[in-house]
Amino acid sequence: MRLARHPILEFKRGRKISFIFDGREMEAYEGETIAAALHAAGVRVLSRTRSGAPRGLFCAIGTCSSCLMTVDGLPNVRACITPVREGMVVESQRGPGRLNPAFRPEPRETERGKAEVAVVGAGPAGLSAAMTLLGQGIRPVVVDENPQLGGQLIKQTHKFFGSRAERAGTRGVSIAQALVGEVGDRAEILREARVIGMYTEGGGKLLAVQHEDRLLLIAAEALIVATGAEERFLPFPGNTLPGVYGAGAVQTLMNVYGVKPGERALMVGAGNVGLIVSYQLLQAGVEVAAVVEALPEYGGYHVHAAKLRRLGVPILTRHTVVRALGEERVEGAVIARVDERFEPLPGTERELEVDLVCLAIGLNPSTRLLEQAGARMAYVAELGGRVPLHDEWMETTVSGVYVAGDCAGIGEASTAMLEGRLAALAVLERLGRDVRRAKAEARTSLARLRAGPFGARPRQGKEKLRALLQEVSCG
Repeated sequence: MRLARHPILEFKRGRKISFIFDGREMEAYEGETIAAALHAAGVRVLSRTRSGAPRGLFCAIGTCSSCLMTVDGLPNVRACITPVREGMVVESQRGPGRLNPAFRPEPRETERGKAEVAVVGAGPAGLSAAMTLLGQGIRPVVVDENPQLGGQLIKQTHKFFGSRAERAGTRGVSIAQALVGEVGDRAEILREARVIGMYTEGGGKLLAVQHEDRLLLIAAEALIVATGAEERFLPFPGNTLPGVYGAGAVQTLMNVYGVKPGERALMVGAGNVGLIVSYQLLQAGVEVAAVVEALPEYGGYHVHAAKLRRLGVPILTRHTVVRALGEERVEGAVIARVDERFEPLPGTERELEVDLVCLAIGLNPSTRLLEQAGARMAYVAELGGRVPLHDEWMETTVSGVYVAGDCAGIGEASTAMLEGRLAALAVLERLGRDVRRAKAEARTSLARLRAGPFGARPRQGKEKLRALLQEVSCG
């Protein structure tokens, strides 16, 4: 079901088109992804395992395998980030997709390109880095695998906290529009482009990029990786049923494509993301049965929790989801109270009538490209998991490769933008520009943002990371 009205957003849909799904003609709008168009038509089962178990949308950013479909004969296409097109033929898969034996690829030459700096990822960190480089006359190549630029900002309708310098009081969607507008066409932007490898060549960096039907090899003197993060999964029976989503996927459906993800939801996790997305569900006309949190207290800002409670949404601490109910899609969920070891307490289970279970239990840094490139990694719990070792100027152990945003440690979008700026300034200094004052100012602003109580955890994580880097350097 597509949303006709929203208290904040106005959905400007493209031209109405049609495509074929499993032999049926379906309607869509230009600009929608395959998964969004199918959800709007009521289709939740996108693929099946070898055994026939249903799978549906989960992450909506192309990092899981739940929505792989065969498109125009090509298997294993990520339906969540692939735009639907007029006349496209989409087929659900059972197990791994297979090419038609008659398929014969057309030989194509590899294209080569050059850039002083390449940026991987066009979220808040990547766009901020690109904007900083452009301000010093450097035209970067920016590579992003999504059809829209802005990363997670394009789905965030809440107003940001912090200082005016970090765009406090501005909604995430507006920040995304501003960043995209400031970068404009001054940078070389490759949308729907996937970096499939990074290598060293002659002292520089070489990116292998899959773009449309081409393979591009882009040589760059320096590289800024801002690949963001991906949703964490939670093990419980029924957790792979269509209707169990990551919080980001729910935001994508509602706030980017104006598609209602369900009628009644259970939110798992009461950090800022869980509380904010619960309120956004209400704005989209979705009832929230409850928010459950395994910890003894909710972890988000009080203002977000207070809004939910005023609207009658219960926030149940020391509770968790035990299982999701249903055969082909979510038809209910069972929750229970937990003990000090987070184990469900017998006799406390109760069933909720919901068709949507939303997981907001945290993020993992997306670091596959950095690991493939040989960056030294470390597990730092305060930063969300495995992250690349990097110095205070965001350079990794691979000379000339810098990181910024959630792939360098989970944090707020405001800190991601500052890290993107800091990484770009470090690259500019590497290229011979005098940006010492700007670097110091960015570093001071970043420290100020992390000075509060909600910044304590990432601050401690960065301190641990610096200590580990020092050990590696001394060793």
